[in-house]
Amino acid sequence: MTRSNQSRNRSEEVTLTRSLGLLDATMIGVGGMIGAGIFVLTGIAAGVAGPASILAFALNGVVTLLTALCYAELTSCLPRAGGGYTFIRRAFPGIVGFLSGWGLWFAYTVACSLYAAGLASYVREFLSLYLGTFQQLVDSLLGAHGAIILYTLFMGSIFIGLNAWGAAATGKTENVITIAKIFALGVFALFGLLVAFRTPAESIGAFTPFFPRGIPAVFIAMGLTFIAFQGYDLIATASEEIKRPERTIPRAIVFALVIAVSIYLLIVFVSLASVRVEGMASWQFLGKYKETAIVRAAQNFMPAFGVVLIVLGGLLSTMSALNATILASSRVAFSMGRDRWLPAFFSVIHRARRTPHLAILATGILLLLVAISLPIEALGSAASLIFLITFAFVNLSLIVIRRKHPELRGGFRIPLYPVVPFVGLAANIGLAVSQFWFRPVAWYLVIGWMLAGYIVYQSYFGRITEKEKPKVLPLPAIGGIKSPKMRILVPIGNPDNVAPLLDIALPIAREFKGLITVVSVVKVPRQTPIEEGLRFAHHGRSILDAATAYASKKAFKIRTRISLAHRVVDGILDTVEREESDLLIAGWKGYPSSASYVFGEITDHLLRQNPCDLVVLKRSRYPFKKIMLATGGGPNAELASRLLKPLAKEHKATVTLATALPEQRPRAYELRGRQILSEIEAKSFSGFPTDKIVLKGKTIAGAIARASKVYDLVVIGASREPFLRKIIAGEIPVKVARFSHASVILVKRYEGPLKKWFKRTFG
Repeated sequence: MTRSNQSRNRSEEVTLTRSLGLLDATMIGVGGMIGAGIFVLTGIAAGVAGPASILAFALNGVVTLLTALCYAELTSCLPRAGGGYTFIRRAFPGIVGFLSGWGLWFAYTVACSLYAAGLASYVREFLSLYLGTFQQLVDSLLGAHGAIILYTLFMGSIFIGLNAWGAAATGKTENVITIAKIFALGVFALFGLLVAFRTPAESIGAFTPFFPRGIPAVFIAMGLTFIAFQGYDLIATASEEIKRPERTIPRAIVFALVIAVSIYLLIVFVSLASVRVEGMASWQFLGKYKETAIVRAAQNFMPAFGVVLIVLGGLLSTMSALNATILASSRVAFSMGRDRWLPAFFSVIHRARRTPHLAILATGILLLLVAISLPIEALGSAASLIFLITFAFVNLSLIVIRRKHPELRGGFRIPLYPVVPFVGLAANIGLAVSQFWFRPVAWYLVIGWMLAGYIVYQSYFGRITEKEKPKVLPLPAIGGIKSPKMRILVPIGNPDNVAPLLDIALPIAREFKGLITVVSVVKVPRQTPIEEGLRFAHHGRSILDAATAYASKKAFKIRTRISLAHRVVDGILDTVEREESDLLIAGWKGYPSSASYVFGEITDHLLRQNPCDLVVLKRSRYPFKKIMLATGGGPNAELASRLLKPLAKEHKATVTLATALPEQRPRAYELRGRQILSEIEAKSFSGFPTDKIVLKGKTIAGAIARASKVYDLVVIGASREPFLRKIIAGEIPVKVARFSHASVILVKRYEGPLKKWFKRTFG
């Protein structure tokens, strides 16, 4: 494809063919997990933590389950190639999203290198045992290390080519290999259990002392072996090729994790309990042989055919892990290329095979270079470290995405939210820190790679991303006064809202000696450069002229501003920041056109991000002669009462203070409600006549909505919801806003950065 054609087609979505079912997806996950942990890292972990290595694997299973549940929810609602990178980028666009993809690509590549090196060790072990003459010839020509490098390059190239051939071929190959190696491990476990049960005293003694290297060694072993538990992320990275992803992926993740952790614990137990070596504890024996420890253990208690089976199992395990991880690594690179965060050729898909063959090739070259350059312990530690950091961000991403994008719903919802992602976040960070004490070089390697990514992003890819982001172009403000006590911003997009919104803003501005800025946000088509949107600027002038004329009739001078933006909400938020607004008064146009929103896209964003004190008006009856403030106390109700008094005075309106209770509440609740109303009256309505009533109904929202029939305006504060609750304003305000017969003002207090630095330093 020519460069011009590429440019023309950039707006077209590039996707992969869905060819993997539940079994394929589960086996990709199991294949990624059963390999490194059992055949490569079991011996290394035993050497680090002793018998407590089984505890390290068990605790890793718990930590992994927390993050796996987050993956299950996120992948079911965002089934796109890239896995954890896709989630983090959605939650944290910009440099954080880029570095997550950059780091995850490297982590998978290093994991590929680990598996390639482990596979080469098993190939050499197999040839030494059964084709000794050939292996001696290779060793004499290249040396032992040279032979490992040769086998690494040869086997790595085979699986790179297999992945380039097609995802369906990869998935079917993964199924065969994974089932075969589970069978081999089953035979290993059977013989080991027979030995353990024949001599139970010796088997129990193998676990004493349980912490020969101390308890901290358990956490070091957890961090070192964590890479063995990241297989479910391989499912997420291939999600764009999985059939019915919203249903298949959560099930595949849970199935893969349960299968893998069960096998891990069984094999580690058998290895520790069944090895018998004179003068050496079983954990010391396993630690001595590191990545080939399982083969040495098999030689200790299995007949000759069993040893052959385990050697073949080791070959199959490292093969399947390498196979699955190449697929995952290349999909991260493909996704980053599609997002313009790696060169465009990474996102090219082969016309016949429908695979990202160039991303696979680039990943393959990198993994082979790393595999022949670093020792296997450093590979395992570095890969685990990046996965831990990435998984910590995935846990955080679930919290952020639920908060920012409640419209995203898949086939699975995490239980005990937000406890699960918070605990997962803390556990992953703790394990990542522990890795520094085992192998600091892993931290240095990761920091170096991330610094390189930061430089690359700032010098090139960040600039490309910046050009493609939605833009805002504010135009100079007209009119105004100096040093106001309160800065009020009124965005108006509908001429019918000029009078109602200014009738709210003007009395507040007079009361608090404030400045009113009216902004008209003119939406510029996304494909049009924002600077060229100046030709649309006149579209907002008529509304501003109407606002200026209305304010002049009310003897008040306002400022006006036009903002050009690709998204209206971005234009409003940008103006809030530029004007340093204290209060935002916006209109709610009515019911949203999509079930994804509560009030509507713009209003939902404003309520979630709450950039300053916020007033949202749903206009039904106007003017406002009879007003009801519905409150149960709290900071939002306090703000509502402060703003309501000048509004009521200006409109010569009557004010009723109301609190609502369910019908069955005891008398004490009614007394407490009346006390709250008296406190609000004394604090905010001194010298202004008010009525006080207690409303009762089946629900609080229903009682308020029913009472609204005799009022022109109902004022209500947003509920004080628990931290990061999905509902943007609270269930009661949402229902009142939807079902009230009167106009509704929803008030939400800003509690951000030190309340605008203590109201602009003690003002």
